[in-house]
Amino acid sequence: MTLSHENQNYILKWRRYFHQYPELPMKEYKTADVIEKELQHLGIQTHRIHETGICGVFTHITDLKHAKSVGLRADIDALPVTEKTGLSFASVNSGVMHACGHDGHTAALLGAAKRLTEHPDHINGTVKFFFQQGEEICQGAKLFVKANEHKDLDRILAVHMCSSLPVGKMSVRGGECSASCDKFIIKIHGKSSHAATPHQSIDAIYVASQIVVNLQSIIARGTNPIETGVVSVGSIHGGKTYNIVSDEVILEGTTRAFNQEVRNTINRRVKEIAEGIAMTYGAIADVDIQDFTRPLINDQDVANEVAEVAINLFGESIAEYNYNKVMLGDDFAEYLTDVKGMYVWIGSSDGENTPTSYPHHHEQFDINEKAVFMASELYEAYARKILNTL
Repeated sequence: MTLSHENQNYILKWRRYFHQYPELPMKEYKTADVIEKELQHLGIQTHRIHETGICGVFTHITDLKHAKSVGLRADIDALPVTEKTGLSFASVNSGVMHACGHDGHTAALLGAAKRLTEHPDHINGTVKFFFQQGEEICQGAKLFVKANEHKDLDRILAVHMCSSLPVGKMSVRGGECSASCDKFIIKIHGKSSHAATPHQSIDAIYVASQIVVNLQSIIARGTNPIETGVVSVGSIHGGKTYNIVSDEVILEGTTRAFNQEVRNTINRRVKEIAEGIAMTYGAIADVDIQDFTRPLINDQDVANEVAEVAINLFGESIAEYNYNKVMLGDDFAEYLTDVKGMYVWIGSSDGENTPTSYPHHHEQFDINEKAVFMASELYEAYARKILNTL
């Protein structure tokens, strides 16, 4: 650990502040205001991406011909979770909690921004600091991409706390990292009747049940077994009372894949199966598939660069090359269609059965704050590697 006590305290202050005042996706108004004010205080130019995204730009060019650019991304939104950690800086916003570590990411990036601007020696180029909104609903990255904020970057880096890795480990795995994530909403329209005369109805609950069962055939019989995919129905709503056949049911669920072609096929089949089964029973299925994010595939060259930086900072033992890819989604993937980049899992747990071992999105989720310091050092050191004039 090379951070001074002053820098550690700076990061710690911000991590605990953001944890105490979390805001939901796309509603991070106060969070954005605070970040923007602090970046400007550091001498970093800022502009808004939509309402609550902040792009900070720091440029220090000594040789225009060889200048490069690097993007550093932190997500800033929280979750609709009621916190039960008992921390002295627990959320004061009822029903909202930083249960995924985004408070740590934001503090880590602010810390890196502070040190890069205070010590610009040997930097030749531009650092863009992406404080991105709406990651939890996979909407924020698309706003940055739409604004073309990523197009001029040579590299881009993101970090994420990880409660299933111990402090002192970082996943530097190249290739497949996180799956695509999409949401489907299926509205089934049938015909109501008394439960005693089902022949006069078109039973939307029965139709929905058939759809739920048959959706699993997409993975079992419609996907190459060498590939990986998920179709999960997480919500069913229908019916008004026990003795009336329901005329409407709403199913909500998600699809996941590591391959873009498989992703497209799964989503197409969800629609075809739902509409086909509904038609078979005389019902109608309206299917809405919401495009959230692509599969997240780490560039191998960047993975090698990040591993080198991490090892130089923390020693050989830091690098975890075989951490499993996960079916979780992260819209950082959207940047990687145009820029070579890397998503690093930062170990944040003290081990099993400790307060820092709870899974992400849990009401008692917490992190070892040493992981935030390490994330901040990685942000800074990687930016310096890419922009180093030596």
